[in-house]
Amino acid sequence: MEHYINYIAVGAFTLYLIYTSFNGGFDRSASSLYTDIGVAIILAVSLSMVVGFLGELSLGHAGFMCVGAYVGGKLAVLFTDAFTNLDTYIIFAITLAIGGLTAMLCGFVIGLPALRLRGDYLAIVTLAFGEIVRNVFRNAGGYFGNDGKLSTPRLDNQILPLITFGLVLVTLFVTQNIIRSKHGRAITAIRDSEIAAKATGINVTKYKLIVFAIAALFAGFAGVLSSYKVNKIQPDTFDYNYSIEILVMVVLGGMGSVNGSIIAATVITFLNKFLTTDLVTILNENFNSSNGVIAYIKDSLPVIKNIIYALILIVIVIYNNAPAFKGFREKYNIKNLFAAIFRRKQDPAKHQDDEAKWNRVPTKIEIDEVLSVDIQPGSPYNPDKSEKEEK
Repeated sequence: MEHYINYIAVGAFTLYLIYTSFNGGFDRSASSLYTDIGVAIILAVSLSMVVGFLGELSLGHAGFMCVGAYVGGKLAVLFTDAFTNLDTYIIFAITLAIGGLTAMLCGFVIGLPALRLRGDYLAIVTLAFGEIVRNVFRNAGGYFGNDGKLSTPRLDNQILPLITFGLVLVTLFVTQNIIRSKHGRAITAIRDSEIAAKATGINVTKYKLIVFAIAALFAGFAGVLSSYKVNKIQPDTFDYNYSIEILVMVVLGGMGSVNGSIIAATVITFLNKFLTTDLVTILNENFNSSNGVIAYIKDSLPVIKNIIYALILIVIVIYNNAPAFKGFREKYNIKNLFAAIFRRKQDPAKHQDDEAKWNRVPTKIEIDEVLSVDIQPGSPYNPDKSEKEEK
């Protein structure tokens, strides 16, 4: 049941979106929020495969999303202009596939040399890849818009969240089926000990490339979805801070926990909306906008958001690795808390004997027989005669 709880939750929310969409619909703000949540879940779950299950630190996930966004967005513009009679959703399906596959190819090309590195070196290479990608699109000679600001077509606000959460279900299906298969056991073996995995015959490079490519594929899907959500794609959206934000979702939800990544992605998306939109609205409505302190706070909100993410990472790393918290972690982790809440208390009156107790095993000697019989020469328990009788 625990393996299907995320399907149930996401499926139920998708049904709610379908019902709401065809019965009055939701406003633009709600549509944007739901789409952002779905995109964040896709990014967090796909990165969790690399960081949580494979055990490699990647800081270039926003770069793969950038590839999907620009390739998908540019193709959407070209197809819309060239094939005016072609349905919008057919164009979307084509651009989604091509954008995702292009990001997957980039993941393979970058991963082939990069995944021979480990630890901080891999993090630096993937971070550099993300920065290179967005600067390439920014300075592509105007092909992707002025300074990389590409105007793209949009989907209906009532339909885009439904498509997004449909892709969330696909992401969960692919990810969880890989992790629970023999290939998933090989991936987690690499995470636990790469040397031991090699010694057992696991092709470490192959599995690293597979995980990296699949994660890049879904990041490309998220980029295409993002390009259909906004009026104009901008390179600064996909900077390293966004990669750190996705990493925070994975770490906050728990390394190697798909359900935790879903929850953390949802919480952080709500937090982003509150800090960038809702809090600004509250300050404007309740305080004089000409006040220098209020203006400074509003201008500092993006920085405050990044500080919050940094503090979350620091606290989680200290909590998970400090020896002083070991006893607390083992006693008060979520698994033990749920077990304590839902544990069924044993009723002594309903206690039953063990089905495999000793007197039900036919090969055993009855204990009363052993205690009451003297072992004599020639008895069943000592069939050999004594030396004295033989003489």
